[in-house]
Amino acid sequence: MFGIIGWIIIGGFIGWLASKLMGTQQGCLMDVVVGVVGAFIGGLGYNLLTGKGFDLSSAFSIDAGFLMSLLVAVIGAVVLLLIVRLIKK
Repeated sequence: MFGIIGWIIIGGFIGWLASKLMGTQQGCLMDVVVGVVGAFIGGLGYNLLTGKGFDLSSAFSIDAGFLMSLLVAVIGAVVLLLIVRLIKK
């Protein structure tokens, strides 16, 4: 159960941060969706580029792997917002 709540909290933070970086404004629910989908996109891109994935067993300990995961997720969320912006035009 805490895993789902953790995904919502971290996804909301990632979506909020990506929306601030992109200068967009959206609601809290959309921040969560953008954060979670962006983390998936970022993880997929990272896996395609490096051939490795992330170990999510220590997802809530603050270490280099966690910070790298956050960075990849934010990049994925920014890419998602760029794609949405291009589609809307």
